[in-house]
Amino acid sequence: MVTVSLCMIVKNEEKNLQSCLDSLKGLMDEIIIVDTGSTDSTVNIALANGAKVYDFKWIDDFAAARNFAFSKAGCDFIYTADADETMTEEGRQMFMGLKSLLTASDIPEGDDLPVDIVQMYYVGQLQGKRSVYNYDRELRPKLFRRVRGFYWINPIHEQIRVEPIVVDSDIEIIHHMDESHAARDLAIFEKMVEEGRQITPALLDFYARELYMAGNRENFEKAGDFFRNITESEESSVDDIRKASVILCKRASIMGDLQEMMKYALKEVAAGASSETCCELGDYYMKEGDPSEASLWYYNAAYEQVPVLDIRSGKGRPLMALYKCYSMMGDEKQAQMFKQKAIEECGEEDI
Repeated sequence: MVTVSLCMIVKNEEKNLQSCLDSLKGLMDEIIIVDTGSTDSTVNIALANGAKVYDFKWIDDFAAARNFAFSKAGCDFIYTADADETMTEEGRQMFMGLKSLLTASDIPEGDDLPVDIVQMYYVGQLQGKRSVYNYDRELRPKLFRRVRGFYWINPIHEQIRVEPIVVDSDIEIIHHMDESHAARDLAIFEKMVEEGRQITPALLDFYARELYMAGNRENFEKAGDFFRNITESEESSVDDIRKASVILCKRASIMGDLQEMMKYALKEVAAGASSETCCELGDYYMKEGDPSEASLWYYNAAYEQVPVLDIRSGKGRPLMALYKCYSMMGDEKQAQMFKQKAIEECGEEDI
């Protein structure tokens, strides 16, 4: 049967690590844990579970830490996990079946090529108000072939297969979010911008989403020049310009700069009007004491437009705002209707 190395990077995870390792017990053939500076009992817990523990000086680079962990693995496949996640019992059984399946298909015959990456469902990401995710269940790459072989394909004009073979499984990994990492993540983004490092479109999306959902005034202040350059660059895609405009609109609102807020709101509205920008305009008119005008923008946010960064801007946020608008206008029937819709969309605990 194929062997699997568990690779983790951790820091001060004494609350979570044992549960994570317990959920993976019997599935992994070796445990590689890279510690980035724990001051609690994380390392002792790892050693007690038979892990090979390595120290890694934290340099604000998760990729570097993960690559270091991968370099220490010696099995056929690598399974990567964070300390705040666990595998369900059903997932454990499916994982064992997956190991058997990978063993059976390890040697390619005809078109049966080996698997390079297995994706699994990451679930539980919208639980609690600390989440900066837009999806409660999404596929993520979790299992990787450690040493990838190269194979010739095509009976004529033969070529080396360079794209990895990725398969999706039904295995679920539960993400137990007990704290927000937004401050840490935003600090890394700010450092990347300061150092002039490349921010890919994928990273731009993460930066904008985390900033919009969890950033404070200082984070928005620091981000101004970066996102302004995105809106002015001829190389930026329409999607990236829209995301940057949403950020700059909210930034201006936080800074109390009405002219700047309207500039980027109109820029984004001209490209399609996201739910986020509609909410910002609704908030502005509410502050101005005009709930009737505000309700038009909140209605657009909830029913006519779609979010580009924060899914909540098209759900609970505008619906609760509509409840407040109609309460201010003295229409309790409409107010209660929107309040109920907000609860149905998001759950009473998140309203």
